[in-house]
Amino acid sequence: MEFLEEIRPVRFDHSDAVKLSALAQAEYMRRYGYDDMTPLHPGHFDPPHGLFLLAYLGDKPVACGGWRAQEADEEGYADGDAEVKRMYVVPEARGRGLARRILRELEDSARAAGRIRMVLETGTPLPEAMALYASSGYEPTANFGPYRGYSDSRCFAKTL
Repeated sequence: MEFLEEIRPVRFDHSDAVKLSALAQAEYMRRYGYDDMTPLHPGHFDPPHGLFLLAYLGDKPVACGGWRAQEADEEGYADGDAEVKRMYVVPEARGRGLARRILRELEDSARAAGRIRMVLETGTPLPEAMALYASSGYEPTANFGPYRGYSDSRCFAKTL
């Protein structure tokens, strides 16, 4: 029997968020050879300066994603940015549109919080992520953040 999908806001330190974040990091290690070195703290995703979402199939967490507020700094962010972090879908739940639904809810939340641009970093080892963002209206932008010097890094932005 198929369970209904549900997307819920949680704190970044919620046990299911921690579990999916660890799976995302393992995926990064497998594909890139290193994990996401970006320092993240639970408070980064607390509304109204961020949001972290989990998607469930029944009672099983299967996808996640969040945004955190950024302002202009030496790493290339701009005032009003909302940075997408930890987008991940477990392999057995891929192809259901969960990442797209989470991304849309993140954009709506960031817009409601007064953010003016969504930004994100991904890379060439994740072609399906780059395809998702391109098909969701994101355009390539100058690299920012801790990966701006990496040749396989690709940054995208979308005006909200």
